[in-house]
Amino acid sequence: MIALTDDNGRLLWASAARPGRASEITACRHDKLTQKLRAAGLGAIADLGFVGLDDSGPDADPAVITGYKATRNRPLTRSQKLSNKALAAVRAPVEHGFAHLKNWRALGKVRTDPKWATALVRALLVLTNREVAR
Repeated sequence: MIALTDDNGRLLWASAARPGRASEITACRHDKLTQKLRAAGLGAIADLGFVGLDDSGPDADPAVITGYKATRNRPLTRSQKLSNKALAAVRAPVEHGFAHLKNWRALGKVRTDPKWATALVRALLVLTNREVAR
C-alpha cells in the first residue's frame, strides 16, 4: 500500500491494498502515480525504494524525487550525501505521519481480501487525521 502525506506529515491518500508480494514501486506503476502527480502539477519526495520510478526525460521536471543509492563499486560523493541528508530532513515529518497510521493494532494482522484491507486502511487514515489534529 502506498500513502501520500503533505509536508507536515498529515496523511492525504492511501492506494488500494495489494498482496504482500507486490513491491511498492510496482504498485505505483500499476496505479500510474507519476502520471497522476504530473497531471495535477504536484510532486513527491520518496525514499530509496522508489529510485527509478519516475523515468521521465532529462529535460522534464521530476514528479518523484528520491535520494542517491550507493553501490559496492560506486560510493556516494560528498554532494550526494548532503543531498540525501537534506531529503531525510524533509521526509522526517512524513515518516511521523506513517508512524501514526501504523499505530493501529488492527493493521498488525490483516489477513483478508485486499478490497477489505483497503477499506480498513482508508477508514483508519481518516481516524488518524482526526486523532492527530486534536
